[in-house]
Amino acid sequence: MERTLILLKPDCVERRLCGKIISRFEDKGLNIVALKMLRVTPELSKQHYAEHVSKPFYPGLEAFITASPVVAMVLEGLEAIRVVREMLGATSGLKAAPGTIRGDYSSSRQMNLVHASDGPDAAAREISLYFKSTELCPYSPCLTPWLKAGDE
Repeated sequence: MERTLILLKPDCVERRLCGKIISRFEDKGLNIVALKMLRVTPELSKQHYAEHVSKPFYPGLEAFITASPVVAMVLEGLEAIRVVREMLGATSGLKAAPGTIRGDYSSSRQMNLVHASDGPDAAAREISLYFKSTELCPYSPCLTPWLKAGDE
């Protein structure tokens, strides 16, 4: 099983799309093993987006991510990082294919509703920024045998 961090960004929260997007992840068979709403502080933003802090667009990114609450969650599942990123679609909602989350709900590059970790190292680092290990609640739903074969 693989884990990934998901942030339902301020535009997602403000537009009241959290339930629809969470449902899509659950419908796909991904397990939510941690979930909370919080305000991203400027300090947390700088940690999360450390590779972008010195770039000219960073001040706008920080202003956006700290403007309103986010919903942070950890999803778990087979190839969760790849699966989630494919479900999201291209970073820009204008370029995202219909049927993807961004393709269906976003028409912006920055206001693209959801952040998802881009690889295993990023996922581990990002999960630790938002959740203590004691806040993760792994479980195996009773319908798991109907979602994947026993040898997967």
